[in-house]
Amino acid sequence: MKLKALIVDDEYPARKELRYMLEQFDNVEIVGEAANAREALKLISALDYSILFLDIEMPGMSGLELSTILQDIPNKPYIIFVTAYEEYAVKAFEVNAVDYVLKPFDEKRFYQAMQKVFRLAEKNKEKEEKTSEKPEPAILNRLPVESNGKTLLIPEDDIIYAFTQDENVYIKTATDKYISKYTLKELENRLNDQFFFRTHRQYIVNLSKVKEIVSFFNGTYNLIVGDKERSEVPVSRNQARKLKKFLGM
Repeated sequence: MKLKALIVDDEYPARKELRYMLEQFDNVEIVGEAANAREALKLISALDYSILFLDIEMPGMSGLELSTILQDIPNKPYIIFVTAYEEYAVKAFEVNAVDYVLKPFDEKRFYQAMQKVFRLAEKNKEKEEKTSEKPEPAILNRLPVESNGKTLLIPEDDIIYAFTQDENVYIKTATDKYISKYTLKELENRLNDQFFFRTHRQYIVNLSKVKEIVSFFNGTYNLIVGDKERSEVPVSRNQARKLKKFLGM
């Protein structure tokens, strides 16, 4: 699979030179260019890029300012700063840049920077493959819960949402609340991911039971669900983008 690259530099000759340097890598595809950081931010909001080649000194927002904003997004790209100025190196690595390459580009140095990205991409791919492995679903798609000293088996379809509170994990149905013996992470792996979505570090919701999506604060949402209380389930900023893509919004 090719890594999608975005080049951000206010100087066309620099963008052209980067394109030339990247032609030697068969596993990299340049799918975007931007002449300033704000234009780049719009492109990144629309598409998940794998690598970002980012100049630092640009009109308006600097490359360092853009990289700081990107720390809060899910699936953020690997950043390689490309600049003529050495004095920004320390600040560049403070925002988790993979590398810092000076202009004019040295071919050997550029190759070393790219190898760092490839190694990171391979490690993350292996990690994703391991975490995506899920146990076999429960027999008859029922989940054991505790109620008044008894163990009940409730159908997955009856689950509105799951949440943590006071160090316990609870399962909420339309009319009742039960204690679960599973952690939220275990529930996330166990429940059918065609319907159940991790909206927040403390919540998993059955999207088929969502009645309304309400914009909240700073890119977050609240989901109004179909229990008798019409409960509100929060969606964190990091998960909001995934949710929109999942729902085709």
